[in-house]
Amino acid sequence: MTSRLLEFDPGAPPVIARDAATIIVARDAPEGPEIFCVERNKKSRFLGGAIVFPGGKLDEADRDRAWDALSSAPGFARESFAPDPATLRALAIAALRETLEEAALLIACGGDVTGGDVLALRARALTDSAALPSFLRDRGLLLDAARLHPLARWVTPSAETRRYDTRFFVAVAPPGQAGAHDMQETMASFWARPTDLLARFDASDVQLAPPTHRTLEVLAGATSVAAILAIAARARLAPICPKLVHAPSDEGSTLALTLPGDPEHDEPEALVEGRSRYVLRSAHWRPEHGPGASR
Repeated sequence: MTSRLLEFDPGAPPVIARDAATIIVARDAPEGPEIFCVERNKKSRFLGGAIVFPGGKLDEADRDRAWDALSSAPGFARESFAPDPATLRALAIAALRETLEEAALLIACGGDVTGGDVLALRARALTDSAALPSFLRDRGLLLDAARLHPLARWVTPSAETRRYDTRFFVAVAPPGQAGAHDMQETMASFWARPTDLLARFDASDVQLAPPTHRTLEVLAGATSVAAILAIAARARLAPICPKLVHAPSDEGSTLALTLPGDPEHDEPEALVEGRSRYVLRSAHWRPEHGPGASR
């Protein structure tokens, strides 16, 4: 079973979810905080054409101990987010590396970096895995894992053919960097207020996967980047794993992804505020209340 974003095979044995990480990069703006978004290549097998935050899967190279000398230490330790400090650092490295590659944003400390510096670095890094470490050493910089604030942890449903255990971080936008998509994995990019992007989704103008939509809802009421960081500081980080079920529709039946707290989910306690399920309606995953769920 497929939608425009996901591909399900309920009869297949579940695959192991791969570790991944993403960063919600936020900046203050006159009408409210904006976050950096990218549009995934429509040819991508996973979330093709969706609006997402920059990020990707953890590579084995992200676990290299050489990063210890090239990054600041993560500023938090939560067992529900990562099983050990080494994995936590690797997830931070993956998030920072992918944000450079997909969005041309380098979150680093130790010196100033211009947008032009980052674009030139990104061009080299796409073909040379040593480009980023060399740039950091030459400039006396560190990838700034300490600036990453954990927000959520989402695990792809067990019925999905490609599964990821994705940690969502929040970070303040680095000064002097506007960001840019790479025209490979990402085909467009922009800064937007969460409320504006949610309105575009409601109008069927963009595709959002359920974790992206729920993250935008969680952040929609923030009036500043400081308020976004406050939301992250009190967030629950237990893994959220949607469960695939069938739901009624005008055509008889459709698919729904239930969240913890939904009447048809195995976990009775809600882990994130908002409606308890996402139902596939006209090729979009629409948030709805489950039958009998509290409003």
